[in-house]
Amino acid sequence: MLNRRTFLMSTGAAGGSFLALNSLAAQSSMEAPPKEMLNVAFVGVGNQGISLLTRLLTWNLARVVAVCDTNQGSFGYREPNHFYGREPAADLVNEHYKKLGIASDCKAYADFRDVLADASIDAVFLVVPDHWHATMSVLAAAAGKHVYCEKPLTLTIAEGQQMIDAVNKYGITLQTGSQERSNPISKFVCELVKAGGIGKVHRVLTTIGFNNKDSPPPGWQPDPVPQTFNYNMWLGPAPEAPYHHDRCLYRFRFNYDYSGGQITNFGAHCNDMAHWGLGMDRSGPHKIECLEAEFPVAGSLFNTALKSTFRCEYENGVELICASGSPSVQTRFEGDDGWILTGYGETTASRPELLKGLPNYDKRKQIDPHSLHMKDFLEAIIEKRSPVAPVEVGHASATLCHLANIAIRCFPTHGRELLTWDPVNQTFPNHPDCNAEMSRPQRENWG
Repeated sequence: MLNRRTFLMSTGAAGGSFLALNSLAAQSSMEAPPKEMLNVAFVGVGNQGISLLTRLLTWNLARVVAVCDTNQGSFGYREPNHFYGREPAADLVNEHYKKLGIASDCKAYADFRDVLADASIDAVFLVVPDHWHATMSVLAAAAGKHVYCEKPLTLTIAEGQQMIDAVNKYGITLQTGSQERSNPISKFVCELVKAGGIGKVHRVLTTIGFNNKDSPPPGWQPDPVPQTFNYNMWLGPAPEAPYHHDRCLYRFRFNYDYSGGQITNFGAHCNDMAHWGLGMDRSGPHKIECLEAEFPVAGSLFNTALKSTFRCEYENGVELICASGSPSVQTRFEGDDGWILTGYGETTASRPELLKGLPNYDKRKQIDPHSLHMKDFLEAIIEKRSPVAPVEVGHASATLCHLANIAIRCFPTHGRELLTWDPVNQTFPNHPDCNAEMSRPQRENWG
């Protein structure tokens, strides 16, 4: 049963946040924030986890009662001077509530299973490396916890199917951390395209960013495992591998054992918007091919693509081409009656009238899409409705990115052959070697 608690906010900083949130809700035609606050925990409080945690506290979206991380606390996340981990996160929470005059004893767990065993917790924010998403989400669902799981939703296509089954079986709410779904500008563009604003769409161009960190070169040597870091638990279901500081924390995304590189990192945003505008956000392409891929030198610690280009065909004749470039996330829809482009940059169009009504909030008064996205998740739980980025949508977006990586990994065999994909049955009907890439063996002795 959902454990709801009324969280009485004090005046001052809390009151200011509450008023600003109400102001934004009115501007965006959203309902006022719920009076009942849920108890939540953050599992993974590194770079993205601390960022989301800080936003949630700032806007008083829920009561944070626990944090969890395999790292007690250290420097060396996205930037060398970033000091994150479970103890800094717990201190952040307790200090925040102390300033508001609210008693707080935020628990700092080293094992996520202790979070799931805590009956006081209603929902968990899973902000962990991709290789942990499915395992944690399924176990959280079985424990009756609602789940906010960062994008990309999965490490493999098969994991997405498992997560959908778990959400349906246990009846929990799952929000994929694709915050562009809560961005008023992205919504305006995608809904305009879906409604026929640029006529029949024939092509979508998406952009993903280049790698933003350099790999340790061939000949790299293992590092001693820090005493404050449970490396075996961090690896979890991933294969055993010698510890190196550039394997973990922020840089996990550049190794296939834990992520899919920038194709899944940024691609989970731009290609999600492509599917949204096409009205195909629970489906996918029926053909895909790798056009280009460049990798680090053999023997480097990083092994995901440095840059890539892939092309998809959909049954309705639409072509999607995704390529590395700048800005990091960009989606351009091209139709019979013009084009429109949006992403991590200016939103532009072939005709000024296409942008009429485009949201343009005063940045000093709005909260960003990340905060809106968490707010939608928490309201969806209380209102017992679907969130804006449910598990099926997250699975479809992640699957498109996984298909790209499969095409790249199968390139030595198939070259630029158009691989046939069945989005309904989730299989490569003519390519058994590609089907083998849809799942990974999982290590079992991480606990």
